[in-house]
Amino acid sequence: MAEILALVEARLRTALGEPDARAAVTFLGTDRIEVLRFQDSGSGSQDGDGAGVTRYVTLGMSAQPMTDPSAVLADQVKGPRAELLLTVRTGLADTDQVLRPLAVLAASPQVEGVVMASGGSLDLGGPLWPGAPFHSVLIGESGGLVPDLELDAPREPVRFLPLLPMTPNEAAYKRARGARELQERWLAHGTDLRDPLRRSVPLD
Repeated sequence: MAEILALVEARLRTALGEPDARAAVTFLGTDRIEVLRFQDSGSGSQDGDGAGVTRYVTLGMSAQPMTDPSAVLADQVKGPRAELLLTVRTGLADTDQVLRPLAVLAASPQVEGVVMASGGSLDLGGPLWPGAPFHSVLIGESGGLVPDLELDAPREPVRFLPLLPMTPNEAAYKRARGARELQERWLAHGTDLRDPLRRSVPLD
């Protein structure tokens, strides 16, 4: 477990630089989950608009593979592994309060047997941070900002899954119409998914 997490952290440092803060959360009956914060001033970043962003990434979720909750015995080696990545614009909201909600999501495979994959959604049961207009997230495609981390067989790669915050209306639209249609709405309206203060995209 420790070896895998060391490799994961090395991959994060290579892709995102040095974290400027980290916090650890431990839930009863689960392994420790850390959340690392990376600051990007925007200079030379992939965002391309010069605006600063903050990235929060979990560390610990990938120590164990995610297993089907219907399985009689959990496989301790095979199965998908992932960490969660959230990107927001810096200084517009108190987004550092997202650390515990992110840790709760990262612990859910151990606690609830959730298997996370692109196109799925996760309900937080409350705002992503105090006052946030988002109560759930859509899981995006991995392999972009942080490349997948290959592990020795038979272990599956660690995937770094971006989380895209959704307003309650967007979450309802996603449940009714699917992730692809919601993403097409965002794209058609030029929605800045990193804006922590954004309003719901028009859904009519």
